[in-house]
Amino acid sequence: MSDFEETPREQEQNSFSAREQPLPPDGYDDSTPLFQSWSQPERTRIPHLGHLCLLAALAVLGVLCAAVLIQIALHFHLYGVTTQEQAKSEIHYLLGSQAILYLATLVLSLFVFPLFWNKSFFAGIQWRGAEALRLRWQLFLTAVGCFLLAVLDEAVLPGPPNAPIDEIFRSPGAAWLMFGFGVTLAPLCEEILFRGFLLPSLATAWDWAGERLTGRRSRPLDDNGHPLWSLPAIVFASIATSLPFALMHAEQTGKSLGPFLLLIAVSLVLCAVRIKTRSLAASTLLHASYNFILFFSMLVGTGGFKHLERM
Repeated sequence: MSDFEETPREQEQNSFSAREQPLPPDGYDDSTPLFQSWSQPERTRIPHLGHLCLLAALAVLGVLCAAVLIQIALHFHLYGVTTQEQAKSEIHYLLGSQAILYLATLVLSLFVFPLFWNKSFFAGIQWRGAEALRLRWQLFLTAVGCFLLAVLDEAVLPGPPNAPIDEIFRSPGAAWLMFGFGVTLAPLCEEILFRGFLLPSLATAWDWAGERLTGRRSRPLDDNGHPLWSLPAIVFASIATSLPFALMHAEQTGKSLGPFLLLIAVSLVLCAVRIKTRSLAASTLLHASYNFILFFSMLVGTGGFKHLERM
């Protein structure tokens, strides 16, 4: 037998040692080729801050579209409105301009983002409607809990008696328009903006910055290519998302402290649902349900919006 040949017993021992060799502490096998990351590029985490900026650019186009249509409506004196000042307080112009902005931005997004993501728009923002339907009763109960929190907030830190939003409810027709808008287009587009783009963009940016500063490996993606964020990234992004969400509605509530804190709390719940279920449809359904309960309570309290002075 040659000096370089192994006996059967030595072959068995070497094979056993290879099987028992522990993996490195970081969980990666050192046998992975050193330049594998160069030959197999890392999948892009979406949506990121660049995609958020692109959404903002599309929203600017939506604003221009709304402005043009409003000018056309003023030219034809639609709903008896002839000036910009009148349009600022007329419910059809208020909701109409906002609806045009939302719809124009959404339609543009449906065509533009798939070009960058190589997947549909709703797949990219992790819509997952089936998951929301599966959890519909739990989401509705969560909306009830948010409503009870709103009742408590109103008792402890009541808003101003004549908030700007109260001025909108001057007629049953205006109240019904607000009801319809508040449970359909508003929660859909606001969730796409805040929980579909802003929340994941900020969480991804936090983890990306930490990886660059510390030299850590990039966090893995799930089976559908969506990032798995760290806990600090989730906390930071949820708070940073909730502040502008509350500020966007602050004007309607007279910038009072109680409603502002309530909006932050509701937004944090929406963020938690979005992250826990990994479904934007779930946070949208919760948002719509919460708005529905709010408007339904107004509907009951005013006798079908016939006695708005009770509000």
